[in-house]
Amino acid sequence: MDRMAVLVVDDEESVRVYLQELLAQAGYLARSASSGAQALEMLSAGSFDAVLLDVMMPEVSGLEVLRSYRESGGNAPVIVLSALAGADDAVRAMKLGATDYLSKPFDQVELESTLERALGRAPAAGARPPPPLPPARAKVPQPEPEEAPPPPGEEDRSESRPMVFTSAAMGKANALLERISDTDVPVLLLGESGTGKEVFAREIHQRSRRRGEPFIKVNCAALPAELLESELFGHEKGAFTGATAEKPGKFELADRGTIFLDEIGEMANRLQAKLLQVLQDEEFFRVGGKRSVRVDARVVVATNRDLEREIQEGTFREDLYYRLNVVAIRLPPLRERKEDIIPLVEHFLRKYGKRYRRAQADLPADVLSAFLDHSWPGNVRELENMVRRLVVLKDPVMVLDELRIAPRGTGGAPGPAAAPAEVEAPEPPPPRPPELELSLKDIGKRAAMVAEREAILSMLQRTGWNKRRAAAKLKISYKALLYKIKDTGIVDPRSSAEL
Repeated sequence: MDRMAVLVVDDEESVRVYLQELLAQAGYLARSASSGAQALEMLSAGSFDAVLLDVMMPEVSGLEVLRSYRESGGNAPVIVLSALAGADDAVRAMKLGATDYLSKPFDQVELESTLERALGRAPAAGARPPPPLPPARAKVPQPEPEEAPPPPGEEDRSESRPMVFTSAAMGKANALLERISDTDVPVLLLGESGTGKEVFAREIHQRSRRRGEPFIKVNCAALPAELLESELFGHEKGAFTGATAEKPGKFELADRGTIFLDEIGEMANRLQAKLLQVLQDEEFFRVGGKRSVRVDARVVVATNRDLEREIQEGTFREDLYYRLNVVAIRLPPLRERKEDIIPLVEHFLRKYGKRYRRAQADLPADVLSAFLDHSWPGNVRELENMVRRLVVLKDPVMVLDELRIAPRGTGGAPGPAAAPAEVEAPEPPPPRPPELELSLKDIGKRAAMVAEREAILSMLQRTGWNKRRAAAKLKISYKALLYKIKDTGIVDPRSSAEL
């Protein structure tokens, strides 16, 4: 079976090359077009599973490409790429049938997750809002094939990481989500890194009256305060060096939709005051702007920090906290809902088996037992990465070896070693799980991945987990390091202690 084909449309060669490399690393077949006219020719002549489309191009713009493609019956998901010159262009792109929107610059992780979501919910031709959704229930993986279409009258709501759970703890969180989704109250999502806060934020949007409008995500920890202000609220032409055109902020792009502010605890105090103004007055000023901009956007925020403690330390505004904390939903860590591990493993086995064209094999009992015994400090994200490596490398032994040296049990950290008995016979080594056949190429890839993982982990520890310094010392780009950290399943040990 062929790989999924993605068309990259951008007039800048460096961007095309960069995106093609990222897509190839993620397992996609990438082709590119350097102009809108060439893109339309390629779309009419070939079949693509998704399109990455730059909006600001000479002669035939991205919006014209999008309009012509949809009018001709093209229904592949289209992800719009650009810092658009005006808010009207962003709104027009969504109304013309754009599936999602990414603002340059973006990292590999954001691109891959956005593309996965788009491929899971390809839009029909046109841009009509989806029909009302039925009440959501816990989604437990079923044996029927993923390609099966949804029943008539029901919207296909699959995501890159859908809500998969059977536990009472997640059921409680889901019940609260169901009660507040169709209101416009702000929502505060609390939980350790990797517990699925973004999945919940998207579910809130999908179950609300705003589901036909944009869902815009902003990671407040990804940019310094000066750039984050421009990202959130936009800027006027000439507001600062490099501001060659006006740019709408993410709040403007989320008008009538939902804006998700991840890692809100990392936001600088000055920006917290501006965010409070938006929540109170539904208006703000762009950077360098002299007129106010009104928006109607529902705000959902998430953090893995203890905001009450941050208030006491003076790093988070108390008035903003109470404005955001109208409804708080705590997502429990995976170690507190281990009954969800097996359904999640089955889901990820299917997901990555389909992506990497691997036949799904039964999980060895020893591996499943180790999964249930592990504390999962990286939560669902760590479990997903572990299953992903298992599918790609086809070697349960490697996964078992990694789990044996990791913290285990419910406490998230190894306890003191028990005193040995005076006379104790050595235990026999655990039985080796059945290995799948490995080609020489697979063995080489596995060895290279192990070596890379050890080198990256060692450098991160030496630099105090400063990723930019580690990337510089390893002589790779920061974006490449982020990709390799995700691909090899490295989890920051501090992430589970930041709450």
